[in-house]
Amino acid sequence: MDESVVMAEGPWSHRFVGANGSRFHVVEVGTGPLVLFLHGFPEFWWAWHDVMTRVADAGYRAAAIDLRGYGLSDKPPRGYDGYTMAADVTGLIRALGERSATIVGAGAGGMIGWAAAAFHPKLVNRLVVLGAAHPLRLRAALFADPRGQFAASATILKFQVPRYEHVLTRDDAALIGELMEHWSSPAWAATPEFADYSYRCRQAMQIPQASFCALEAYRWVARSALRLQGYRFVKLMQQPLGMPTLQLHGSLDTAILPRTAQGSGRYVTAPYEWRLLPGAGHFIHQEEPDLVTGEIVRWLKTPA
Repeated sequence: MDESVVMAEGPWSHRFVGANGSRFHVVEVGTGPLVLFLHGFPEFWWAWHDVMTRVADAGYRAAAIDLRGYGLSDKPPRGYDGYTMAADVTGLIRALGERSATIVGAGAGGMIGWAAAAFHPKLVNRLVVLGAAHPLRLRAALFADPRGQFAASATILKFQVPRYEHVLTRDDAALIGELMEHWSSPAWAATPEFADYSYRCRQAMQIPQASFCALEAYRWVARSALRLQGYRFVKLMQQPLGMPTLQLHGSLDTAILPRTAQGSGRYVTAPYEWRLLPGAGHFIHQEEPDLVTGEIVRWLKTPA
């Protein structure tokens, strides 16, 4: 699959920015305070094409990136640990000429957002997390909720199998489409919008090395569980966050269960809000773009 499949035209501009030793594909629109959007698995920057333009219209500089290993960003063989990917995000804030930014992350991007805020608090002034639990909440739920979160993560656990990336991309990345349908709300999965979005994500995941890089982040989580690197990560993530944090979650999310994500507020000492969106699945930024945009803009304009 040619990389040009992710170069969609629109009211935004495409550019490449160097940060943390790698080159990242950044899509920007608008002017004002920086809002940095992080997509999840198995997405790419297009996940935010609707929301980011509306946030820009509200008076902000919206920038959506392809995470390390995705889309048009660099795909090095290493660097998919929590420390490096958090440093990617904060390095991009500096590289884009800003001292701090609001981070908006969905799914795996939300997990990276939690880590970036914990490790580099001076560079993150606000945090918005969609469909993602705090990493320590997810870690605890995998052990404490075997019939719930552990069962929901069974597919993700298969990512530990060597060369499983070839299974992901087989038959025009059919498994990617199946996962997205399973994680979405039944109502949205039956729409033409879902079919188009699933098709775009399946194409992007077939870019050479993208599937391998995407799985490496999940493999690091498993490999580090019993290593000193993982122990240090847990200790650092125990630091409470001091920036205002908004957490949105779909009530029908079958990837990260609502009961898993709901306890994440214990790791935030600043103003914190939790909102459960009835009838929405894992991809709430696609399923409910009007509501999500409104919540993001409200949170950006709420006094700290």
